[in-house]
Amino acid sequence: MSEINQPSQISQVSQASGLAPMTHTNREQWLMSAVEHLVPLFERSGYSVPIVKVSVGFPSTGANGRHLGQCWSTKSAVDGINQIFIAPHLQTPFDFLDTLVHELVHAVDDCQSGHGENFKRIAKDIGLKGPMRSAGAGEWLKQDLLRIAEKLGTFPHGRLSLPVRSMQKAPKRPGAKCAKCGYEVVMLKKHLPLGPPICPKDMEGMEPTGEWEDT
Repeated sequence: MSEINQPSQISQVSQASGLAPMTHTNREQWLMSAVEHLVPLFERSGYSVPIVKVSVGFPSTGANGRHLGQCWSTKSAVDGINQIFIAPHLQTPFDFLDTLVHELVHAVDDCQSGHGENFKRIAKDIGLKGPMRSAGAGEWLKQDLLRIAEKLGTFPHGRLSLPVRSMQKAPKRPGAKCAKCGYEVVMLKKHLPLGPPICPKDMEGMEPTGEWEDT
């Protein structure tokens, strides 16, 4: 999903509308109210949004995944209602609305086509742009979402700051290198007990490289 952090734009929309924003006591209430405001955007393009349940929570890939939201099909729920989860590390109300629109497209499709042709057709009709797996609001849909964000008022949510993942390097395969000419070989595990081989060029013992600890 595209992300935006431009409160000044929302402020400009507020001044133009002259309407007092709504108030909500919890995140789910805000999100369900958001669905009500988004339904007309789908209806103007000829699509009916089904009954959905929306919560803040990590998708099934967890906190380490790249997904910002997930919609579950009606077949996945005992009550036959699409359930949508939006990741708690998103930052602005616009981010949540942008992701919510994407997931509502899945709900309209009942998760039948993934990000395939039917999803793509619906997404483009309502104003999503970009690669379908990460499609976010295009320019005119962005303006609609900014207006809706202003109407909804403060989003009662405390953003989660996820720990930065350290990139762990995979252990380097055991090998050997000649100190003189730089000739290198990779060692098979069964040959490690024999030690580093002789360099065929300089006829001298090669130096071990990589991980030899398990020998």
